[in-house]
Amino acid sequence: MLSAWLLPEHVADVLPAQAALIEKLRRTLLDKARTYGFELVIPPLLEHLESLLSGTGRELDLRTFKLVDQLSGRTLGVRADTTTQAARIDAHLLNRDGVTRLCYCGPVLHTQPAGLSATREPLQFGAEIFGHMGLEADLEVMELALDCLSACGFPSLVIDLADARILRGVLAGCPVDAQRLQDIALALADKDSATLDDLCADLPGLAADGIRALPVLYGGAEVLSTARARLPGHPLVLCALEQLEWLAAHLQSSFHGLRVGFDLSDMSGYSYYSGARFAIYGGRSSDALARGGRYDEVGAVFGRNRPAAGFSLDVKAIAECVATPAQDAAIRAPWGEQPAVRAAVRRLRAQGNIVLAVLPGHEVEAQAFHCDQELVQVGDEWALRAVGSATGA
Repeated sequence: MLSAWLLPEHVADVLPAQAALIEKLRRTLLDKARTYGFELVIPPLLEHLESLLSGTGRELDLRTFKLVDQLSGRTLGVRADTTTQAARIDAHLLNRDGVTRLCYCGPVLHTQPAGLSATREPLQFGAEIFGHMGLEADLEVMELALDCLSACGFPSLVIDLADARILRGVLAGCPVDAQRLQDIALALADKDSATLDDLCADLPGLAADGIRALPVLYGGAEVLSTARARLPGHPLVLCALEQLEWLAAHLQSSFHGLRVGFDLSDMSGYSYYSGARFAIYGGRSSDALARGGRYDEVGAVFGRNRPAAGFSLDVKAIAECVATPAQDAAIRAPWGEQPAVRAAVRRLRAQGNIVLAVLPGHEVEAQAFHCDQELVQVGDEWALRAVGSATGA
């Protein structure tokens, strides 16, 4: 018989110190998004499966927990990503004509962890812009993502840019079915040249050469020049390269010291994105801290095919990469029935102080807390004094 305290694999409790850090980061992220004009929404954890998976591809389907609704008999899904829910809210509930900026922060659940050390219950923060087709929206979500991570304590960041249209342009006119296209995208994401050779064996020479070139097209600004020389000159490819260059120039002018790179074979979530996409790296994490891009087709199933761009990150993963802050200072106070001491404690708490009431019989245990002041009686009054001091203040 399994012990009652065991949890499922890749699921864990968050203990007080880490929970405090996660909550601080969550507040920091939401406050930063608000400075950009993003409005907070809180979608439900459960939805009808067809709503959750609309326009997201097979990858998200495999990561989604499914169950039968005991009330309706319909299949429900526990969200594995919040983006489609934000698109549904924009299209169906808000139904605005202009630009809508939405942000969210809540748990998602995955059937499989994204990595060996990843949790299956991330706390996903994200921000989405709906209603603007221009690159200004792409640039804004990249800038917000960088500002969010800087505010969380990452002084040095690297952003890698890519574009889903490059693969579509390289394969334009080729008889490639959906499954094969997905296989090519996965092999590109893994930089698996051997698999790519097999998948491209019967493709026209120009397309096959372009696919084989993509895994080595990563690095600095020189990648764009190399790409123009080695990839087919299809309008989708040329437009994507020009826009990536524009985005890189504006990011570098706004964020001094930011390293901007390009990885043109990064096709993770290929079926999801429709244009420029990005991944941000920093700290001691080997995986991306945040990912995002443009996905103009997600809202189509909800009746409004609005242009959209956004990003998301896992607040729990961010918390693993930043230093745990020192515990907030607290005030130690005796527990008492006298109205004067109770009023003093309430007054201190109303001012925002942490006041730790020492319950009867636990006076020694209370010494373990980081209390730098204590509430003491001085004559008929209650006053604060530094712990260890003999006089009140």
